[in-house]
Amino acid sequence: MFVIRLPNGNLLAPESAVAAGDQVMGDAYVEVGPADPDYQRLAPLAVSEQEMQERRRRWRDGDEALRLEFEMFLARRDQDSQDSGPSA
Repeated sequence: MFVIRLPNGNLLAPESAVAAGDQVMGDAYVEVGPADPDYQRLAPLAVSEQEMQERRRRWRDGDEALRLEFEMFLARRDQDSQDSGPSA
């Protein structure tokens, strides 16, 4: 999860809800304004919404290449098993 800078200057920062025993119950984003004590610490880490969308697009593009590579691997494996046939 990333810190996202909103157009109004506030930040969306990840926050986890943790139960007793340090079990993570869920993750969410909370809006942090300049008056919040964590703002100065989080601001240098923030990316714009457009940068976040671009990162997601690059991940999807990378995922597609990896998916195609895996499908080719499976096809080669299937072909190899057919070529070797059952042993007599």
